[in-house]
Amino acid sequence: MIRKSLAAVAALALLAAGTAGAQELTGTLKKIKDSGTITIGYRETSIPFSYLNEQQQPVGYSMDLCAVIVEEVKKELNLAQLTVKYNPVTPQTRIPLMANGTIDLECGSTTNTLTRQKQVAYAPTTFITGTKLLVKKSSKIRSYKDLKNKTVVVTQGTTNERIIKALSDKENLNIKFLNAKDHGESFLTVESGRAVAFSMDDILLYGLIAKAKKPKDFEVVGEFLSYDPYGIMFRKNDDDFGLVARRALANLFRSGDIVKIYNKWFLEKLPSGQSMGVPMSPLLKAAIQLEALPE
Repeated sequence: MIRKSLAAVAALALLAAGTAGAQELTGTLKKIKDSGTITIGYRETSIPFSYLNEQQQPVGYSMDLCAVIVEEVKKELNLAQLTVKYNPVTPQTRIPLMANGTIDLECGSTTNTLTRQKQVAYAPTTFITGTKLLVKKSSKIRSYKDLKNKTVVVTQGTTNERIIKALSDKENLNIKFLNAKDHGESFLTVESGRAVAFSMDDILLYGLIAKAKKPKDFEVVGEFLSYDPYGIMFRKNDDDFGLVARRALANLFRSGDIVKIYNKWFLEKLPSGQSMGVPMSPLLKAAIQLEALPE
């Protein structure tokens, strides 16, 4: 009787194992497996995270990190080949295109916020920055308080837009705002004199200056007006795919290879010949260490 019971338990265990092993894919992993394609959303002017090089190919720090995730997806799905498609996104379109299934990963410069988590999910933090101001050196602007009754350009759909507009209302600065579709257009608005400042994450402002025709004419000023941790976006409620993304980055963090990728884009020369000259901050080092999870 005991032997029969043990045999029955063993049979049930084998059945459960077989059922788990045959568990069907869902969500993004199923979409990728069925199509043999993964679609990456990229930015055109978010230097050095995600932007178009002279050959009009998307490159950057975030693009390199997403390439690591793509390789982990191939491994997870046991695929010999996986086609990677690229789809441009803007601050206005990145979340809707993720939610409707057009893109599978958003590899740009997107801040992880609790509000956005109502619509999308995020991989671990890969950069930490905050809002500052890009101005012409001749403007003599040193702080947001110097913007009273002046014109400022913002990129629509960014957290920075919300921050600077809230400050203007709170402190009665009466700032006049111009809206741009992307960071490149915002920079041109300051360059042409239509706005005295561009409010954006400081690292993106340094990237725009590095690529400018006359970089010495511009500077980044003011105190940090926000805390902006960047993360790679994927679809909400997709834990299986999220685990693959988190595992890929955890392996990268644990191995130390993240430092090589970081240095490539922030310390070494960019494809344009310019250099950002921005060493990894202690805060980012701590965030990477915290997310270097064991297997």
